Amino acid sequence: MDFLSFVIGLCLIWILIKTFHMIPTGKANHRKLPPGPKPFPVIGNLLELGDKPHISLSKLAKSHGSIMSLKLGKLTTIVISSADMAKQVLQTHDRNLSNRTVTDALRAHQHGDFGLPCIPISSQWRNLRKICNGQLFSNTALDANQDLRRKKVQELLAETHQSSLTGEAVDIGEAAFKTSLNLVSNTILSVDLADPNSDTARKFKEVVSNIMKELGKPNLADFFPVLQKIDPQGIRQRSTVNSGKMIDLFAHMIDERLQLRKVSGFITNNDMLDTLLNITEENNERMDKTSMEHLILDLFVAGTGTTSAALEWVMSEVLRNPEAMAQAKLELEQVIGKGNQVEESDISRLPYLQAIVKETFRLHPVGPLLLPRKAKADVEINGYIIPEGAQVLVNAWAIGRDPSLWENANSFMPKRFLGSEIDVKGQHFELIPFGGGRRICPGLPLAMRMLYLMSGSLIHTFDWKLEDGVKLEDMNMDDKFGLTLERAHPLRAVPIPI
Repeated sequence: MDFLSFVIGLCLIWILIKTFHMIPTGKANHRKLPPGPKPFPVIGNLLELGDKPHISLSKLAKSHGSIMSLKLGKLTTIVISSADMAKQVLQTHDRNLSNRTVTDALRAHQHGDFGLPCIPISSQWRNLRKICNGQLFSNTALDANQDLRRKKVQELLAETHQSSLTGEAVDIGEAAFKTSLNLVSNTILSVDLADPNSDTARKFKEVVSNIMKELGKPNLADFFPVLQKIDPQGIRQRSTVNSGKMIDLFAHMIDERLQLRKVSGFITNNDMLDTLLNITEENNERMDKTSMEHLILDLFVAGTGTTSAALEWVMSEVLRNPEAMAQAKLELEQVIGKGNQVEESDISRLPYLQAIVKETFRLHPVGPLLLPRKAKADVEINGYIIPEGAQVLVNAWAIGRDPSLWENANSFMPKRFLGSEIDVKGQHFELIPFGGGRRICPGLPLAMRMLYLMSGSLIHTFDWKLEDGVKLEDMNMDDKFGLTLERAHPLRAVPIPI
């Protein structure tokens, strides 16, 4: 639904609410709420979100402050736009601000009741988190299957080399998604879900993109809960269809693996699925099949869409900044050696490549507003009250471009991170692409390994030029808002053999 249709829908909702006398008669408690723009009757500040809320909210924060309140329909929303305020939310008051606002789209297949990013802080959440941190994404577990990731990156380089021989442009986002999909599917299931002889990767990308798109859309049913039963924009219905395709696939693969494990002489794959099945057999209360399906869904959606979007932004920035590309190539040649493949073990010796990735995350955080949090009690920050039940949005995009934190904040300058201790692990609140506190993304260790390995390999192995002689200064760097921040226009570039 485009924004004009959204506005028309809002008008219809206003009529509906008036018709059924659903306007609340009691006075809301505005005691010490943070400042914010004056809301319109019924719809509140919805019209001020625009098509790119991360940018609209950043502009509003310049007038109303780094902690700001909005009324989105019936939903009180607090927007955080500075590193200091983010630290208050993600660390100081993390305990009372760690629950989630479960959107109507997430209710598809009851994902809001099972998905790790959605469920409230509870024994169920702590159990899933412990499994992720201790058994799925520990350094030991990731080191054990790094050969799989090496193989998938070799396949990416082989396909890119074929394009370089014919002078054919590579759709960086598509190539990154296909590789990410096979990296994740091999790590979890020991299979390639992106078959080179079919268009499965394209279809899978379409499903994942559709899920992310629906989750990122403004949804009238979230702003006016009375509408959830009728799903006026069809968002939950489409989310049900798309997530259902993936859940059905994972359920089939789980059943298939269970049957194989019963066969005499079965040799375990030691992948994440076997780890989860082992946990299920040891203690069914810690993990059952439904929880497993939803956890795998989260891992696939987060591990493919966000990683491929991030890689596309990395390649966009280094193509647009030849000095950064040249510096990265020089470092890679000195550390890795010409003709040698980049390994995960090399990353710690590549500070400039790390700086490129950090600078890309600063300008293009994969989750521009992070995932929304929900206050489980009144919380006071800087003399203002975040009321119980309020939604809290942290604008990572605005923080990454805050001129009080960053010199030449809108310029791509990787060297700013050389010699800096700032990282993306949630302890430095000026750079929080993966969030922070107890809700930080558990897949961060795998995502960073994949991103460093793919970007370093593409930069080290090929020279690059834009398709059809597009000039660097004419590159379109517009983004497209969603749960994941993607390029508005796909990046197509021609690889050149070195």
